Amino acid sequence: MNGRYPQALAEFQKSSDLSGAPEPKSLLGYTYAVTGKTAEARRVLDELKVMSTRNYVAPKHLALVYAGLGERDEMFRWLEKAYEDRDISLTFIKVEPRWDPYRDDPRFVDPFHRVGF
Repeated sequence: MNGRYPQALAEFQKSSDLSGAPEPKSLLGYTYAVTGKTAEARRVLDELKVMSTRNYVAPKHLALVYAGLGERDEMFRWLEKAYEDRDISLTFIKVEPRWDPYRDDPRFVDPFHRVGF
């Protein structure tokens, strides 16, 4: 969040390689996207989708990469799926700064009202 993108990319790549978990992979994809590396971000989206055929991948992780790409409709589609899945990680979305650009959109606020936040 403080603009040290080369270091962030290196750390997210290392974390993704070591853990194989979707969260660091989504952070890697998001960082690729916000730094203009859209091909790499889309590759990460493809990897997350393949992962989701074998194991559960929280829809919020895909939404985050779409957020980085600025693709609001896809981002909201995946956030709605996260809501439908009762994704526990949505409890943190209200304070995560990566979501700040979307807070004024009614589609962002609606799921929180539905669950009582």
